[in-house]
Amino acid sequence: MITNFSDEMDFENRLVTPEYSESDDSSLEVSLRPRTLNDYIGQEKVKENLKIYMDAAKGRGEAMDHVLLYGPPGLGKTTLAGIIAAEMGVDIRVTSGPAIEKQGDLAALLTNLNDGDVLFIDEIHRLSRQVEEILYPAMEDHAIDIIIGKGPSARSIRLDLPRFTLVGATTRAGQLTAPLRDRFGVILRLELYTPDELADIVKRSATVLGTSIEDDGALEIASRSRGTPRIANRLLKRARDFAEVMGNGIITKESAGLALSRMEIDPLGLDNIDRLLLSAMIKNYNGGPVGLETIAAAIGEEAITIEDVYEPYLMQIGFLSRTPRGRVVTPAGYRHLGIEMPGENSNSTQMKIDI
Repeated sequence: MITNFSDEMDFENRLVTPEYSESDDSSLEVSLRPRTLNDYIGQEKVKENLKIYMDAAKGRGEAMDHVLLYGPPGLGKTTLAGIIAAEMGVDIRVTSGPAIEKQGDLAALLTNLNDGDVLFIDEIHRLSRQVEEILYPAMEDHAIDIIIGKGPSARSIRLDLPRFTLVGATTRAGQLTAPLRDRFGVILRLELYTPDELADIVKRSATVLGTSIEDDGALEIASRSRGTPRIANRLLKRARDFAEVMGNGIITKESAGLALSRMEIDPLGLDNIDRLLLSAMIKNYNGGPVGLETIAAAIGEEAITIEDVYEPYLMQIGFLSRTPRGRVVTPAGYRHLGIEMPGENSNSTQMKIDI
């Protein structure tokens, strides 16, 4: 029997989604972002290399080479772009791939830049091919070709551009075309954060918010944040609410644990949706293997959302695996849900008999 959980889930308002949510206060999120490389916590290898590249460019009096930042959402790609501009002492223009619909939109952005400015394009993998073609000469030759007129009277005009730095961010580096990817001189991958790094981020954010937090409270929030600063900051704001209303305003390990439990986020960072997905596979399909489309139908969600949003973390912590025949819940996933895995008792009984 297929159970539909769609009525029980609120996908758009998940606290543990790494993507930016409408429930996030954009002005508050910006205020929590570090402004300098020294204030940026974590990603040590990326920071060390980035500092060398920026110092070298400043020493030569040149614009920094084009930078591609890739990795899971919520790790600080936009923040790093802002830091690059601040450290280089230039302005930054921010846009996204889906927002640039026509070649003229990109041309307008490029012609309004000044020498050394940073143009940040989020979700750069979603640029249309026509728009992308404008970027090639802009990145390499600092010029763009504009077609004026139509038909036989059409002519091409080349416009010179200032020497700028393009910073592109993507969660899907594999979807970038080879010609675009090869034009980036600096390619950096951002990794998930450790709980200790996230605890430092939580304590810094609490200071910005004017909230008192104990070290154990910060680590409690960090350990349930899926290695993602955006999630950690979101949980911090909700834990602050509980501490102010139900406590003395100080976020302790106990108050943070209470807040996160009330929000149905368990010690590993799984929420009710993650647990329902695993439960549906176990109860309806004996833990798998089961196809992606079948899982989507069972929980009332699109297959692409399951593949991009839910599966990655469940696979990272070893609760879900992909096989040629479909998705399978692992023994660790069974144990976390407190469900006995089929065959466990019979195997143990057989072992006793053999002994």
